[in-house]
Amino acid sequence: DAPTREALKVQFAAHTIERRYDALVWGVPKPATGTIVGDIGRSPHNRQKMAILKRGGRYAETSYVTVATFGTLAAHIQCRLKTGRTHQIRVHMASRGHPLIGDPVYGSGRKLPARADAALAKMFAGFKRQALHAAVLGFTHPVTNKALRFERPPPADFTRLAQQLSEVE
Repeated sequence: DAPTREALKVQFAAHTIERRYDALVWGVPKPATGTIVGDIGRSPHNRQKMAILKRGGRYAETSYVTVATFGTLAAHIQCRLKTGRTHQIRVHMASRGHPLIGDPVYGSGRKLPARADAALAKMFAGFKRQALHAAVLGFTHPVTNKALRFERPPPADFTRLAQQLSEVE
């Protein structure tokens, strides 16, 4: 109903909704923990994409922590959003040179290392989506005022890819 929708909208605007995402990214972020701030808006070069803009974008802030590294090839990170812009994690991580594995829009130019063997190439070809998982959602119920928190483990394909990456190096 409208009052419920409005109450949730207020929580989003106040940045009080907890959102944590797991992601598998190319390369290893340095520093291992950080915050990315960059205004996001429609890319002036490709209207199908979002981009960090010097002028005209909307404020966006993503905090990340590296959970595991897979040599220098990839990393498992967790992201927390202060804001919620379209493609925010994808845009912010790609802007740092660490696009999400399997991202056809922001990571499409990423090539496997020259040393990659056929098994590694097959592993990545078999992952048919972005390596991004909404792990936690927390908010205050608009009617009961009770704190609610929902947490889900990564799906099997995400877990399998992380396991395969751990066996590479």
